[in-house]
Amino acid sequence: MPAHHAMPARVLERAMLTPAEVFETPEQVVAHDGLTRAQKIEILRRWEYDAASEAVAIEEGMAGGEEVLLRRITLALDGLADGLDPDRTAAGKQGGFPRAAVTGARGGARGS
Repeated sequence: MPAHHAMPARVLERAMLTPAEVFETPEQVVAHDGLTRAQKIEILRRWEYDAASEAVAIEEGMAGGEEVLLRRITLALDGLADGLDPDRTAAGKQGGFPRAAVTGARGGARGS
C-alpha cells in the first residue's frame, strides 16, 4: 500500500474491518501519509484485537503465531499515542487496549 496518497474510501473501510488484508505490517499503517492519526490508531486497535484473539486461540492449543505481531502492534500504538497509559490497559486475555489507554487521558486522539 503506497504511503504517499489518500486511501480510497472503500479501502479505508476494509482496513478498519480487517487491517491485515490491506497492510502487511503495523509499521505500514503508521507510515501511511494518507491516514489521520485517529484513523491509524483505530486501524491498529482493530488489528490488536484480532491479534489478541489469535493469541488466545494459540494459548488454547490452536495453530497460529500472533505473539510477535501483537507486540509490533502494541509498539505502533505506543508511538502514535505518545505512550500507553498502563493504568488503563486491559487485564483480560484478549481485551486489548481500551480506547482511553490509547487516545488517552491526555486529551484524546489527535488528528494527523
